[in-house]
Amino acid sequence: MERFFLLVLSGCLGVSRVKADSLSPPVNVTIKEVKANSAVVSWDIPEGDPVIGFAITQQKKDVRMLRLIQEVNTTTRSCALWDLEEETDYIVHVQSVSMSGTSPLSEPLRFRTPKEAETQASKNEVTMEEVGQATQLRAGELIIIVVVLIMWAGVIALFCRQYDIIKDNEPNNNKDKAKNSSECSTPEHPRGGLLRSKV
Repeated sequence: MERFFLLVLSGCLGVSRVKADSLSPPVNVTIKEVKANSAVVSWDIPEGDPVIGFAITQQKKDVRMLRLIQEVNTTTRSCALWDLEEETDYIVHVQSVSMSGTSPLSEPLRFRTPKEAETQASKNEVTMEEVGQATQLRAGELIIIVVVLIMWAGVIALFCRQYDIIKDNEPNNNKDKAKNSSECSTPEHPRGGLLRSKV
């Protein structure tokens, strides 16, 4: 699928575009993954709209300069905003794009970028939920290890028991063999047989 990008920096707020009467503006516009210099905006499109792309306007609060990001031939429902300034307020609008034009602007979405130091600190923090998940994982691993060790101990004990039984039976077999051979022999002829007299 072909994708085209159009980035426009404009000195005024009014950007002339053809409006599509039947197209509804995007809904549920949200900002996530907000960092000092970037963020991700996402949205939903009402069902049935013949959307082929989107257009995003990004503006610093109280500043007339805005950035327009337009992408067509896509079903994407999110876009990365880059090159933002830390500790700055931004306003974002999203529009749907169809073959006949663009939808009205979505409701304005305001957000503020954090300081770079705050972003680094949040990366280094470990939440209690993550600690709990790690503890559950370790407990599960320990249970598996204990079960495997018990099974191996059982196998080794069974082997030792069988080995002892085999070893105990071996001398009895030798004694039986010795007994059988001694019954056939006489004191005079240890190899067995009768005395023959010379004629």
